[in-house]
Amino acid sequence: MNMTHYMELLATNQPWNLILFMAIPVILAETLAITELYLLFTRHFAGKVHLINRFAGITVGIYFIGIIVYITTHAVIPITKAGEWRTVIDVIAVGTYLIAGLPLIWIALQECGLVNKTLDQMAKLKIHAICVALFLVFGHIAMISGMLDPAILGYQAPQSMEHMHEMPATHTNHAE
Repeated sequence: MNMTHYMELLATNQPWNLILFMAIPVILAETLAITELYLLFTRHFAGKVHLINRFAGITVGIYFIGIIVYITTHAVIPITKAGEWRTVIDVIAVGTYLIAGLPLIWIALQECGLVNKTLDQMAKLKIHAICVALFLVFGHIAMISGMLDPAILGYQAPQSMEHMHEMPATHTNHAE
């Protein structure tokens, strides 16, 4: 089966790429989402949950800056220059993964006091919730499209690539 570049990134260099590009950002973003729900329902903006929310928001935003820079320079630009995108499915998978990080970066900027300075606590909370929702939408689009086989839209792997995933022939020695 063919893979999108998104899925190939996660499958390569196991388990490190999976940890760096999926586990760490998703754990931080899910922590942000869960604590966000708590804050939305309780309006309790002091205490450990608020601190965890703030830490997760700043950390995941800064982390995604690194991911976006790395993937843009090491994948998007070289793949584009070489004309090696594996149909629009591949572009959507990688593109929406990168776009998913933008609302998280906005949360980090807000938490650091660099944007939305004049908003009150409730308005900032609404922006947080919208940003978390945008991350979830774009992140899920990336995951779903990333799991698709680009061959459904006509992609054909180069001949040398097609044989990489075949199982090696097994040879049995029969004792006489």
